[in-house]
Amino acid sequence: MIFNFGSINIDHTYRVAYFVRPGETLESNEYSVGLGGKGVNQSLAIARAKGAVSHWGRVSSVDAWVVPELESAGVGVQDVELTAEPSGHAIIQIDARGENAILLFSGANHGFTPERMKALVAQTTPGDTMLIQNECNGLDQLIPLAVSHGCKVVFNPAPMTSGVSSLPLDQCKLLFFNRTEAATLLEMPLESSASDLLRRFNETLGSVEVVLTLGGEGAWYQYNSEAYFQPALKVQAIDTTAAGDTFVGYFLAARQAGLEPPQCLQRATAAAALSVQKHGAASSIPMEEEVDRLIYETA
Repeated sequence: MIFNFGSINIDHTYRVAYFVRPGETLESNEYSVGLGGKGVNQSLAIARAKGAVSHWGRVSSVDAWVVPELESAGVGVQDVELTAEPSGHAIIQIDARGENAILLFSGANHGFTPERMKALVAQTTPGDTMLIQNECNGLDQLIPLAVSHGCKVVFNPAPMTSGVSSLPLDQCKLLFFNRTEAATLLEMPLESSASDLLRRFNETLGSVEVVLTLGGEGAWYQYNSEAYFQPALKVQAIDTTAAGDTFVGYFLAARQAGLEPPQCLQRATAAAALSVQKHGAASSIPMEEEVDRLIYETA
């Protein structure tokens, strides 16, 4: 089972010609409200890839509609807590090129107590996977707690903050980074090559599996001396908001199904290629059948 200690956000998305500049008032072309948050997106991606996932999250009782929506998608929701606090939410700008800029408010996502985390982890059994991102509080306590219970910790440190470097990353089983996150953590130039980033990861975290995503270039998997590359599919991107989360979810579902890293990369890359061709976050995550069809058509 994959247990996802993850954020639940309400996304407010605005389509604009370009990102608003300091001191400027910019009119948007389109506005929508939907379910999002890196945690929820990754849970949905796992479920749509036919993986087994249970979501651990917190959301305002005002937004209780989130729970049946997740459940109907196949996500376990018995440990989604309804709170009196405001939900986490994101204000997302999507420009004419499909790139995004996001303003995030943590809200209920930062309300986990040590007692609640202990109760959640107590449900796991050795060998379970614990998936975390960087949109919920208490990760410094959760990672060693999960490891002590025999969980395999998978961490996607997004959004990247200065506090990530102080977390016990060496206790994680698998880490997902994009190029900017990797360079920031490793204190290397943002324009560093993938090979330089992977070399530094090997020097610092050689005992941890690393997946490095490179957007339109593709993605790498590395574990000690083992490395695989999967080129990206060439598509016209209109919205990249959930591409990374789609990749993570599909990779983990493929891993759960027993596939080897090259096949996990292939499925994750295909799923991400489909997601960037649709508007929205959760709504852009493809179904397993769509991914199977795309892989067959591009074989």
